[in-house]
Amino acid sequence: MKLTRRQMLAGAAAGVVGAGGIYELVDQLTGGAPQRAAGGKLLPEQHLLDGIRIVQSNGVEVLVPPLHHEIVTAHVVAGRADLLDAQASLEHVLAGLDADYAPTPAGLGVTAAWGLPYFRRLTPAAAARYIPYDRRAKKPVIFDTERFQSDPPDTRLESNDVAFLIRSDVRAHIDDASKRLRDSKLFELKSIRRGFAGGGFDGGRSLPKQMAEAAQIPGADLIPDTAELYLGFTSTQRAGMGPGTIANFETLGYVDLRDHDYFRHGTHMHLSHIHEDVEAWYLNFDFDERVATAFRPNLDVKQGTQTVRQGPQDVSTVADVHRDYKSSGRIGHSAAIQTTSRLERDVAVDGVVYVKGTAIPVRADFNTLDNPFNWSVNLAEIGELPAAGVHFVVFNPTGDDFRRNRRAMDGQLPDGTIAFTPQDRNQGFNSILSTTHRQNFLVPPRVHRSFPLAEL
Repeated sequence: MKLTRRQMLAGAAAGVVGAGGIYELVDQLTGGAPQRAAGGKLLPEQHLLDGIRIVQSNGVEVLVPPLHHEIVTAHVVAGRADLLDAQASLEHVLAGLDADYAPTPAGLGVTAAWGLPYFRRLTPAAAARYIPYDRRAKKPVIFDTERFQSDPPDTRLESNDVAFLIRSDVRAHIDDASKRLRDSKLFELKSIRRGFAGGGFDGGRSLPKQMAEAAQIPGADLIPDTAELYLGFTSTQRAGMGPGTIANFETLGYVDLRDHDYFRHGTHMHLSHIHEDVEAWYLNFDFDERVATAFRPNLDVKQGTQTVRQGPQDVSTVADVHRDYKSSGRIGHSAAIQTTSRLERDVAVDGVVYVKGTAIPVRADFNTLDNPFNWSVNLAEIGELPAAGVHFVVFNPTGDDFRRNRRAMDGQLPDGTIAFTPQDRNQGFNSILSTTHRQNFLVPPRVHRSFPLAEL
């Protein structure tokens, strides 16, 4: 199934009023939602979904993400005097969604993440007292977004008050949630970002492959038939994702909650949009070089493998990255990031032992055809045709923890920097990625998800 240019543009234009547009193809191509547990537990953490399915791929446990994803960014309309009423109104909307849908991929997950502009404009005094403090970085857990070495000079550093991450296997559930948030009249809409993830785990052609072909993305025919994501390798293996509550503010001891429990069970979220040059990835890099680029040089992987084990026993050290660079002139994406994103020692928390090498970040990224958004208040920045990309969403214990990981991706390791020209072919994925937008957010616990600190 392929879309005409007219259908592409009509789908993008329909996005602001809640129609699925081109993403309605997800249900047509998959035949509907996968089999999931119907019920689930409403967790104290907003950013965690219950009922995630686990499958085996190449002998590795893999998490099956929700099919549909949407991010709505917005500006808060209320002033300080109206903030308590706004808090009650939004909580009413969110509680209604909790009552109507199970907190699982089969139902609905909604995460409300708040940006610094909200705290600075509307709750400055309370934010100064209550926002948790990063012990390692010696500053608050959320701070202004920055451009990184491999970012293009025109990467936009955004200033949204709030971002809602909405996830479900059922497109209609997301449309309902998005409409209820807009109908609340609490926000001035800034952007809608849509996409999809998964497919292909139970055989057959995967969702990213089919969606890329339908949208006539250059290089779509080169994507492996069962690839979880456009770039071919499985991204959601269980051992590569932070387990349980490891990314919470309180878990690893990185954060001082400042004698308050207000943000306990909360976390930090980074959001960005990244264009992916799918055609260049497959035409300019053979399989062995894709493995070296995505994981690490000199890694022996059977041709065509999509799920490459990345458990604690497979983690690269700083010394490993330097040795591989010395022998090959390149660094691998996973290997470089593992120097900052994996535990350096065993950590025991409340009876749970996280072993050395355990992943810390909890990712919720998804592929997209947005260019760069499905809809934006700035219509001039929306491209006419779909484009391959990823809306990158990741939860870390602090903003500095994300920053350390992202800098490592550019070769800025804990013991010093391996110098590359920005977007060098030998610098991980960077030569085929182009970040268009970035912003940092604070994710409160569920109990304080609606206009945090307004009551203080």
